[in-house]
Amino acid sequence: STDLTSTVGYDSIIQHLNDGRKNCKEFEDFLKERAIIEEKYGKELINLSKKKPCGQTELNTLKRSLDVFKQQIDNVGQGHIQLAQTLREEAKKMEDFREKQKLHRKKIELIMEAIHKNRNLQYKKTMEVRKMCCCFLLALLYLSSLSHFWQLFLKLAQTKSALEDSDRSYQQSVTTLEKIREEWQKEHIKACEFFETQECERISYFRNALWLHVNQLSQDCVRNDEKYEEIRRSLEMCSIEKDIDFFVNLRKTGSSAPAPVVYENYYNTQRNATPVRSPVPVAISR
Repeated sequence: STDLTSTVGYDSIIQHLNDGRKNCKEFEDFLKERAIIEEKYGKELINLSKKKPCGQTELNTLKRSLDVFKQQIDNVGQGHIQLAQTLREEAKKMEDFREKQKLHRKKIELIMEAIHKNRNLQYKKTMEVRKMCCCFLLALLYLSSLSHFWQLFLKLAQTKSALEDSDRSYQQSVTTLEKIREEWQKEHIKACEFFETQECERISYFRNALWLHVNQLSQDCVRNDEKYEEIRRSLEMCSIEKDIDFFVNLRKTGSSAPAPVVYENYYNTQRNATPVRSPVPVAISR
């Protein structure tokens, strides 16, 4: 800005840096929330694999496949818990980076705040001296026009002396202000260069953190797929014929079928061997 006391550009930079810090905080909070979700999901998977029955009466190869299935689900749950811890560590790194930038930036902001205050005070003082000098000059010109009155000679001389003193003070004030302006401009440029470096570091760090987060999620998916592949390999080893044979061998009661039941005529055999007698009535119960 052409206005020496204006801070509109500086304020815009500070606002942008504050917005960047806020964005880092939002991503940090996102990682923390994702970690909570991953940990909760992992614990639920582990509880499910340990407490929920899943084909507990199966035998042989299918039973082994189910055991592998439950174990790998447990491993997936453990993986999600580990991912949650990793996300918390990344969130802590983001927090440390954000606070580190804040501390470094605060030093520059304090310097700029002090130099802005000094610049504005000197500018105000210079304008007041300038105004006073102008007043004395107008008074001198006015008195000069009335110099034919002897009673005003003394007042004219006093005003002229005050004008000279005011002018010297004005010159000194302008010189001091110029030195302060040069110092402010130098510090302002240094501050802008520092802020630009910080913003480059922030964007780079944020970009890398996001890239790392996505890679972590991809790696977790790869690890989970490896666990699921272990289940698939176990299922490939599952043999219907072997399981049937295993059940038969486990529960078999013998290797021969029961013999046929042969009819034996005990009645006729007994009749031929015993003399015939008169039949005796027999009550038949039904």
